[in-house]
Amino acid sequence: SSLYPEGGVAISHYRRESIVAAPSGEVFAWHARAGAFERLMPPWRPARVVERSGPALEPGTRVTLRLPLGPCGIRWIAEHGACVPGRSFSDRQVAGPFAAWEHQHRFEPVAADRTTLIDDVRYALPGGWFALPARPFAHRELERLFAYRQRVTAVDLGWHRRYGGKPMKVAVTGATGLVGSALVPFLLSGGHEVVPLRRVSAGGGGDGDAPGWDPQTGALSTGVADGLDAVVHLAGENIAAGRWTAARKARIRDSRVNGTRQLAEALAALAEPPRTLIVASAIGFYGDRDDDVLDETSAPGEGFLPDVCQLWEAAAAPAREAGIRVVHLRIGIVLTPAGGALGQMLLPFRMGVGGVIGSGRQYMSWVALDDVLGGVLHALRTEDLAGAVNMVAPNPVTNREFTKTLGRVLRRPTIFPLPAFGARLAFGEMADALLLASTRVEPARLREGGFAFGYPGLEDALRHLLGRAGS
Repeated sequence: SSLYPEGGVAISHYRRESIVAAPSGEVFAWHARAGAFERLMPPWRPARVVERSGPALEPGTRVTLRLPLGPCGIRWIAEHGACVPGRSFSDRQVAGPFAAWEHQHRFEPVAADRTTLIDDVRYALPGGWFALPARPFAHRELERLFAYRQRVTAVDLGWHRRYGGKPMKVAVTGATGLVGSALVPFLLSGGHEVVPLRRVSAGGGGDGDAPGWDPQTGALSTGVADGLDAVVHLAGENIAAGRWTAARKARIRDSRVNGTRQLAEALAALAEPPRTLIVASAIGFYGDRDDDVLDETSAPGEGFLPDVCQLWEAAAAPAREAGIRVVHLRIGIVLTPAGGALGQMLLPFRMGVGGVIGSGRQYMSWVALDDVLGGVLHALRTEDLAGAVNMVAPNPVTNREFTKTLGRVLRRPTIFPLPAFGARLAFGEMADALLLASTRVEPARLREGGFAFGYPGLEDALRHLLGRAGS
């Protein structure tokens, strides 16, 4: 890093480079596609694109972002500058939190299938020389950001290169949910056409500005099914949104079972149905099984969630009977600071009041959100894969191991346990199913199919997702 005065403003220089196993033209093309910008946004501080004035990377195109800083957020307007296709592009801040910002993205070939990815940033903090004490913090934040961005670039490109071929047209239900909101840009950045399906009311048909589907009938809006290769069905009531009253349990069951059945019947009735239907399921299928090692051949458990999962998977039968390849992704505890279990844990753990839940001996079968995206692409492209597929990392851990690892990554103590009776008092029946149940699941079919996890170990995954790779 170097620091020098320029017009009375303290200018700082940050640079990071890494090797990506892909030709420079492919690395550049990935950055130029829709979805790449969203993939590069860190989940601990995601920016939202408010407006874009022109094509991606074209000189003069302006992108307006909303950054989650402060009570109302901060607007950042960036303008693309010089661009050399296949080799480099740049952007600069027009308005935003910095006194000055210019970012050069460079892609330098080092071999036919290897590229040096370089992020070169010159910036100035607001306040001129008075901001010098904040410079080390700014440098650490940039290091967090660009370590994350460059790793995502390398891992995502690795998956897209492995599962290449003709671009697909993929419709996605639940596209605004935890997994769906990441899956859409992931597939777009791979060159695929993605149709996010919004919910429409019965009789609405889904026609209008945005394509849609009716969960009550399964009907798709006009034109959605034209040339459709696959559907990824992620829609469903959030199982952890509140205590499990009788009414909430009915909504959880009906949103998954009835919605899946209606969609499967609608796809089966099409003159040209898609080849593939991927339906999200859950490792709740297996129930509370102590330390038994479970794979896709294991019997279902007992209780509300196992019952729902069995009905949920059976509801896709009409599509399977019509010759559509159906994959049931039994997804584990999805880790991302953007939401879900990890998102809820972060505040108490950062405050130093995190701890084990219950005995701490119950197994947690977790998976990094990024690996779920790669797993969906693997399922879309693997033509002989059908039926149940466990979407979990290959290294499940106990709650105690998870707690200690998260505390270590955050550099916080983990000495405040939540006893089982406290969990039940706070969450009712949901505590036994989601917090105290032990489910030790192995991704047997993914391993057999040669799927390469980007984030197989818990500590490495947490450091990546939380921007703590170097801490």
